[in-house]
Amino acid sequence: MSETTWERPSSSPGIPASPGPHRSSLPPTVNGYHASGTPAHPPETAHMSLRKSTGDSQNLGSLSPGKKQSKENTITINCVTFPHPDTMPEQQLLKPTEWSYCDYFWADKKDPQGNGTVAGFELLLQKQLKGKQMQKEMSEFVRERIKIEEEYAKNLAKLSQNSLAAQEEGSLGEAWAQVKKSLADEAEVHLKFSAKLHSEVEKPLMNFRENFKKDMKKCDHHIADLRKQLASRYASVEKARKALTERQRDLEMKTQQLEIKLSNKTEEDIKKARRKSTQAGDDLMRCVDLYNQAQSKWFEEMVTTTLELERLEVERVEMIRQHLCQYTQLRHETDMFNQSTVEPVDQLLRKVDPAKDRELWVREHKTGNIRPVDMEI
Repeated sequence: MSETTWERPSSSPGIPASPGPHRSSLPPTVNGYHASGTPAHPPETAHMSLRKSTGDSQNLGSLSPGKKQSKENTITINCVTFPHPDTMPEQQLLKPTEWSYCDYFWADKKDPQGNGTVAGFELLLQKQLKGKQMQKEMSEFVRERIKIEEEYAKNLAKLSQNSLAAQEEGSLGEAWAQVKKSLADEAEVHLKFSAKLHSEVEKPLMNFRENFKKDMKKCDHHIADLRKQLASRYASVEKARKALTERQRDLEMKTQQLEIKLSNKTEEDIKKARRKSTQAGDDLMRCVDLYNQAQSKWFEEMVTTTLELERLEVERVEMIRQHLCQYTQLRHETDMFNQSTVEPVDQLLRKVDPAKDRELWVREHKTGNIRPVDMEI
């Protein structure tokens, strides 16, 4: 029986494709998953990126430059593996018809402060938390509006009780009395407006997604833990790759020494070195498989969680829009009610008639209509 050593597979059909911004007419399979999120093939094959060579190869397993491809098919950045830009096949977006979170936040971004990088998922979380803060500030804004309305109503009611010009008489006096009464009516309108603002706009804005920050923290920790696991698995791959290189170098050196008889190494030593090389190759494949499983798990959770963040953002914006529409509707109603409080004033002002007032006053207060004449001598 001839001994074999581990050799790098000539192709890696199972390498999961990382999501990218390229569109294709090919079926939308991304990272081992269809755009719908269902596995494109069984998980055990989806995770494999390297496979053992089959057959009784007599190759000693040395990675001679002639057997290396001119370009690698993948590139690893911050422990995440992407297709190499120069050899990258076209990838179908998970949601080709829209700009979805799940398609555009896979890579890390350089921190503007210069302190390393920020994960794409972290940017999405920051957006969500900023949205929550904006929503809180909108609620505070409405609360200030309520305070202004309440103070305004209070002042209107107080002014309506003022006794200035209370002695005005006639039709003008009636109109003036209605002006003051309209202030009291308007004060009531503004009080009702402020109460509705509180119950129908401010309170819902403040209470919406009370546990939002806590939920975001859970998401953050979950995805961050998966990235840490991915980094750990990647470190294991690098360690196993280094060990394989050392074993292959040792095997090649011993083989060359035997061929030129520079050493007393026996064929048994060669076989032992070959077995260690094969074992190192197996260890590397196992580490790569574990890495791919970790990356696939991170990928799945990223898709699921970013789509949920997208849904929450739509929900937040729609909720705010709805309550701001309620605000404008209440304002329209307030204006209409205010108009109704002024309408009686307008009616009475149109009836003001100085001549009629004079007639009525004269009839009530006259003391006699006989005019005096000159005295005769």
